Amino acid sequence: MFIKGRLTWNVIIPADNLDAQGLVLQKSIIIRLLEDFAAKKATKDLGYFLAVTMLENIGEGKVRQQSGDVLFPVDFSCLTFKIFKGEVLEGVVHKILKHGVFLRCGPVETIFLSAQKMPGYQHVPGENPMFISEKQTKIEKDVTVRFSVIGTKWVEAEREFQAVVSMEGDYLGPV
Repeated sequence: MFIKGRLTWNVIIPADNLDAQGLVLQKSIIIRLLEDFAAKKATKDLGYFLAVTMLENIGEGKVRQQSGDVLFPVDFSCLTFKIFKGEVLEGVVHKILKHGVFLRCGPVETIFLSAQKMPGYQHVPGENPMFISEKQTKIEKDVTVRFSVIGTKWVEAEREFQAVVSMEGDYLGPV
């Protein structure tokens, strides 16, 4: 699910990027904010950072005594993506194992769909492994699957979410 958020971050501008013209300084602050935004990747509360949508305010800079760099508080709006338990989403299969498949959905790279949560599907091993149902529908690499989220987990070391999902329910399965 997409979330609109409003955040305040401190942006540090090195002393050599400062000059008397305000536009160059504002450009430096915006570029640094976007770099920091991209590097942060995700947080447990907001999910994955997708885009800065609006720059609300750049506060008054404070000079750091040790380095001479200037710290600016910046208020901005952003768009994030976070998956929630019970949500119905679509993902693309990227890895097939005997016990299930791994999917990707937006920025979430590790979504596991267990074979036990694919009612009516059987694993077919081989060079191109897949799961196939009695109705001959296939779940193979690069197939889009609609699923329901059973649970999520935040992995702090990787700064990413993992999810366990199911195809048990109406209108779930290969799209």
